[in-house]
Order: sequence, then structure tokens, then C-alpha cells
Amino acid sequence: MKVEDFLNLARRTSTIVATAESCTGGMIAAALTDIAGSSDVFDRGFVTYSNAAKQDMLGVTATSLDAFGAVSEPVAREMADGALTRSRATIAVSVTGIAGPGGSDHKPEGRVCFGLARKGHPTFTETVEFGPLGRAAVRAATRDHALHLLAQATAEMQKTP
Repeated sequence: MKVEDFLNLARRTSTIVATAESCTGGMIAAALTDIAGSSDVFDRGFVTYSNAAKQDMLGVTATSLDAFGAVSEPVAREMADGALTRSRATIAVSVTGIAGPGGSDHKPEGRVCFGLARKGHPTFTETVEFGPLGRAAVRAATRDHALHLLAQATAEMQKTP
């Protein structure tokens, strides 16, 4: 789905979006706000590149960061939940990952954890292994997947009576 189509769908469903981004550094918010008139759908974006920013801006706990690391589904969940509760949004997407170069055996380059929080629904998380595509390609793939998650969840909300 094109970004313009998602924004129109969000308007029809009265969806308001917030983003919580680490490895993409604001690329998801930029993709949404590149479209004129998106301010009626997009509330705000949190760029929380450091662990301190994740804690200060989104309420991610030190316990989760210590136990699982920043690139983990528990942290992606807390990021999405934090963006939802600290905004006017009805849906929030979060991303945290290893864009590269580098990584480790435990957390390889191209691993990205996603969170999707919606008012009245359990928060969804998933990990996608994009692989060592290179920093720019991993970040672009992450942006596109996050936009897909937003569109898919919003389309599901439209079907709900």
C-alpha cells in the first residue's frame, strides 16, 4: 500500500499515528509527513536512538534493557506502548534494530524488532531478519515493513464493526 493510500485509510478510520524509532532515526515519520496534509493523521514521532532516550521519552525500563538489550521484542513492545500513551495516537509503531555495519553472533546485522500498539488491543511484536543488506537497505526495509504493519492494522480496524 502506498503511503498516500494508508493516510487516506487512516482518515476514514479516524486513526492517529505515532512512531517510536531507533535504527531508522525518523525515516518512518518522514515517509508519513512527506505527504502534504498528513498532519490530520500523524501526531508525533519519537526518535530514541540511545537507551537513555528510550527510557526518558518512552518509559522503557532499565530492567528490560539490561535483561534483553535494546534490540529485543520486549523493548520494542515498551517503545510502542510508550509512544501510544505519550501521544494522542490510536496506533503506534516502534522499531529497534541493528542496521549495520556490524552486529554479533547473538544479534546479527539486519535484525529488527517491531512493536505495534493500538488502543483496545494487545501489543503485537515481531522480529524480522533482513540480513546483512547494508545500512541503507536495512533501514529502508525497516521503514517499509513498519508502514506495512500500520496499514495492515488500520485495514483490520476498518473491517471491525
